[in-house]
Amino acid sequence: MNEKRTEPNAESGNPAAGAAVPRFSAACGTCGSTCGPQPPTATHGGDGNRQPVANQTSAGPFAAFRDWRLDRAAYARQWKQRTGGKVIGYFCTYAPEELMYAAGILPVRILGSHEVQNVTEPHIFGMFCPFCRDCLAQGLLGRYEYLDGIMIAQSCLHIRQTFTSWQKHVPIDYSYYLPMPHHVQSRHAAPFLAKELAIFQASLEDWLGRKIAAPALENAIDIYNRNRQLLWRVYETRQAADPPLSGEEALEMVLAAQMVDKQDHNAALESLLARLPERRLPRPTGARLMILGSKDDDIEFIHMVEACGATFVIDDHCTGTRYFWNNTDPDGDPLDRLARRYVQRVPCPTKDWPARTRVPHAVALAKKYGAQGAIVMQQKFCDPHEADVPALTKALNDAGLKTLFLEFDVTVPIGQFKVRVEAFLEMLREDDLF
Repeated sequence: MNEKRTEPNAESGNPAAGAAVPRFSAACGTCGSTCGPQPPTATHGGDGNRQPVANQTSAGPFAAFRDWRLDRAAYARQWKQRTGGKVIGYFCTYAPEELMYAAGILPVRILGSHEVQNVTEPHIFGMFCPFCRDCLAQGLLGRYEYLDGIMIAQSCLHIRQTFTSWQKHVPIDYSYYLPMPHHVQSRHAAPFLAKELAIFQASLEDWLGRKIAAPALENAIDIYNRNRQLLWRVYETRQAADPPLSGEEALEMVLAAQMVDKQDHNAALESLLARLPERRLPRPTGARLMILGSKDDDIEFIHMVEACGATFVIDDHCTGTRYFWNNTDPDGDPLDRLARRYVQRVPCPTKDWPARTRVPHAVALAKKYGAQGAIVMQQKFCDPHEADVPALTKALNDAGLKTLFLEFDVTVPIGQFKVRVEAFLEMLREDDLF
C-alpha cells in the first residue's frame, strides 16, 4: 500500500440512465399524517445505503443531482471506465480537491448511510461522533470498494480515527494524511500549508507514476472556481420572497457536487440556472429558516421540516456554504493560492480560534437571506460544534432570531423532532401575529 503520514493509531460520469422518478401523494409515512407528503425510501447505488427519495419538488431540474447522490457508486464506476482515472475518497472538505483533480483523480466525499450498524465498535469508540462511526461502517461493509485511495486533511480527532481505522482494516491502494493547520488565523498557516501541498503533490505523482502538469492544475482551479460561482448564483436566488428551490433541493445539489466530476456538475448547474427564473415551488414558502452546525446530509430531516410549513433559505455547514464559500485567487503560484483559499475559507469550529469569526458570519448570512429562525444542529458527541452552540445561539437570539437546538445521531428520531419543529414554527407564527 502506498501511504503517507499515517497518524498514530488510537484504537482500542453520468447518472444512471432511465432511472424512474417516483411520484407520491400519500401522507407522511415517517412522522405522521399532518406534516405533508413523504416520499418512499430507496436504496442508492446498490450499496445498501437507504435514503429517502427527494420529494416531488425535486423532479425536473434537480433530478440529476438527486440521481447522482443516490447512484454515487455507479457514477464513480462509470467515471473510472470512461476516463481511466482513479477515485480517492476524502473525509473532510479541507481536502484540496483541485490537486487531486489535476492528477486525473475523481475526489469523492465519504459519507454515511444513516443506518444502524454494529461493525465499528472494535475499531472506534462508541462515544465518538455518529458521523465518523457511520463513515467507517461504510468502509468496513464494502460500500466504497470502488475507491482506489483515501485521504484526509486534518480536521478533528474523531474523523481522523475513522481514517486511521480505514487504513488498517479496509483494503486500499493509497492513503494520505495532510497536516492541515488548525491555527488558520496565524500568518504562518498559508505558507505552511503550501509546503504540505507540495509534499502531497509529490506523493500523488509517485503513486500515479507521472507528473501533475502546471496547466492541468490551473485548469482544475478554474473548473472548481466556476463550480463555486455557479453554486453561489443558485444560492442567491434563495434571497427572494418566494425562493425557486427548497432547502432539500439545495442540499441535494451541494451533496452531488461532492460526489461527481465538477465538469458534469457545472453543466447541470448551468442548465438549472437557465430554468430557475420561471420556477416556483408548488407550496407556500412558509417560515424562512437557516440551518447551521455540524455536517448535515440528512435529506429525510430537511424534508420533514419543510413539509411542516417552512423553507430553509440558507445554511452554514460543510455540506452547504462552507464547502464552496470562497474561490482560489487567479494570480500567483498555484499551490500558494490553493493554500490561501483553504486557510481563508469559512472555518469549522476546530479552526475558528483564537478569534471566533464564524459567529458574526452566521448572523450576517441569516440577515442577508431573511431568515426568521434558525435550527442549530450538532452531531452527538461533536465537541467542537458543541462548544460553538452557546455563542451561536446567543448571537442569533440577540439579532432577533429564535433558535431550536437539535442533536443528531446516526438515525434521526423524525417523529420526536417533528413535535419540536412544529412547536418552534408555531412560535415563529405567533411572532408574525403579534
